[in-house]
Amino acid sequence: MLLSSPQFAAALRIVETLRGKDYEAYLAGGCVRDLLMGREPHDYDVATSAAPDVVLASFPRTFAVGAHFGVVLVADEETVTEVATFRSDGAYSDGRRPDSVRYTLSAEEDVQRRDFTVNGLLLNPLAAPQLSSDELRQAVLDYVGGLADLDAGVIRAIGEPMRRFEEDRLRLLRAVRFAARFGFAIEPVTLAAIRAMAPKISSVSRERVREELTKMLTEGHARRAFELLDETGLLVEVLPEIAKMKGVQQPAQYHPEGDVWTHTLMLLEQLEAGAPLTLAWGALLHDVGKPATFRVAPDRIRFDGHVEVGMAIGAQICQRFRFSNDETQQILALIENHMRFADAERMKPSTLKRFFRLEEFPQHLALHKMDCMAASGNLDHWNFVRERYEAMPEEAVRPVPLLTGRELIAAGYAPGPRFKEILRQVEDAQLEGAIHTLDEAMAMVRERFGN
Repeated sequence: MLLSSPQFAAALRIVETLRGKDYEAYLAGGCVRDLLMGREPHDYDVATSAAPDVVLASFPRTFAVGAHFGVVLVADEETVTEVATFRSDGAYSDGRRPDSVRYTLSAEEDVQRRDFTVNGLLLNPLAAPQLSSDELRQAVLDYVGGLADLDAGVIRAIGEPMRRFEEDRLRLLRAVRFAARFGFAIEPVTLAAIRAMAPKISSVSRERVREELTKMLTEGHARRAFELLDETGLLVEVLPEIAKMKGVQQPAQYHPEGDVWTHTLMLLEQLEAGAPLTLAWGALLHDVGKPATFRVAPDRIRFDGHVEVGMAIGAQICQRFRFSNDETQQILALIENHMRFADAERMKPSTLKRFFRLEEFPQHLALHKMDCMAASGNLDHWNFVRERYEAMPEEAVRPVPLLTGRELIAAGYAPGPRFKEILRQVEDAQLEGAIHTLDEAMAMVRERFGN
């Protein structure tokens, strides 16, 4: 594999420069893992024996963003590369960052503080110029058995798992995410430690938890990630509302797949890598109101009001994880509208066009299709809406208004609450194709509301 990305070129120059000054320097962490797996890394990190002040003085543009932890950012015109000095960490009293660090000249000592063996590999890129598979393995420094675990498909904590997770409790979620993303198993002792430590995930900031969950949902392996969250005991800690879906049965004629949890997993399985954040969370939460509204009616199981209840629960979750207002609004809109497709064929043209005006309407289409495919598989409603949405020009969905408040005032109507209803009725008639001109609009207003 021959890489020519600006990120790789920048990291290579940094390694060359530091080695030219007689310091050790390696590519480190996830980029090495990805290269060995035949994946092109998104970014590259460098680990070095050079102290932060040496790194700062060795390159034209540097930023000491984490100098206390030995981390310097090296920038050029296109890239920013993180360069970290070999270190050994002190105690982690906050479960996130070490209280103190000690710089070391030992690459092996530096690796021992990292999270998982597959992320604890170092690579000298100068010893593997073409990055072929054989050259890569020969150029890797492996002090923790990471190569063997990579070959076996195992996520294993470096050293004592409980200690690694006490140091940074976000690693509990990262273990799940890596296992799902790569299709790996979690090593038994590491898995037992995650289960024992699961309640302590509550000490991690909600923003950090949100970011890990979002990555799980958008990296293309969401179903496996949430199955592992459940198996490790983390699901009930971070998203108890989702855990409540387990065992909530659904009417077999509409949901032959089983309970709400199974339905949601089947829907998550359809999320592709790179899915929009809001679509991914909308998919996860679209039926979150069902456990609270479950009832067995004389004819079948029903979930009366589950959309409204789901929106309230979804709003609480979005607030808890501190989503932005725009993200929250879109996630809630997906929950609110996911059942409306069944009514589309009976909608008036004006109602259907207003439906199409929903922000990011293709996300609503995507969610409904996944919802259908995770249940009966009947796509009749989806096909009806999709065909009309794609065939309808934008000017038909959002036509230039025939009438505004300005024209109403000029015609002698007094501004007030009635304006909203007048303009709404005029727009409905325009969307229905009943009126086409300002004169027709004014005639309609005079007929319905008087002079």
